[in-house]
Amino acid sequence: MKKFLHVGCGHKTKSSTTRSFNTESWSEVRYDIDESVKPDLVGSMTDLNVVESSSFDAIFSSHNIEHLYAHDVPIALGEFHRVLNDQGIVVLTCPDLKSVCELVAADRLTEQAYLSPMGPITPLDILYGHRDSMRNGNLYMAHKCGFTRKVLVATLQDAGFGSVVSKSRGAPYFDLWAIATKLERSEKDLRQLSDAHFPH
Repeated sequence: MKKFLHVGCGHKTKSSTTRSFNTESWSEVRYDIDESVKPDLVGSMTDLNVVESSSFDAIFSSHNIEHLYAHDVPIALGEFHRVLNDQGIVVLTCPDLKSVCELVAADRLTEQAYLSPMGPITPLDILYGHRDSMRNGNLYMAHKCGFTRKVLVATLQDAGFGSVVSKSRGAPYFDLWAIATKLERSEKDLRQLSDAHFPH
């Protein structure tokens, strides 16, 4: 059975990841900085020292990378690269600043962009972090950097990943998706990975 590291899992499990990961073919190891969500492993994205090198087939990280300062992003991605085996992949999703900023430019900064399980989400929440969570003391929710599709792809390439494929979704999702492979893959492989992990 293949195993993936669910980085920044929060309260979620593999049922909240991708179609491919949410199968009996994959086992999940939950990893988070917040002990209160009861992860399997506790730690920061920038220091995966509790994880052996080349020990995972994949990493899934949803809406975590934007919680790092920009100068820490390459460190985290370097750690992702280290813990993957040679056939390993990273599936990563984060806010799409380009589509969010279209709402900002339309002077809709504090208007609802979409409705989430946590309630209405505004462009201000997407840019800087969920305000209600932070108001209630969860400062882990603060956003400290951000990405467009072009910048996310370049950042993953600069971190040493062999191939990167990406997708941006506008309203009502306002998110970016990327799959980065540790070693270079063929276009056919990347299409198959995209079909297995990207939302339809």
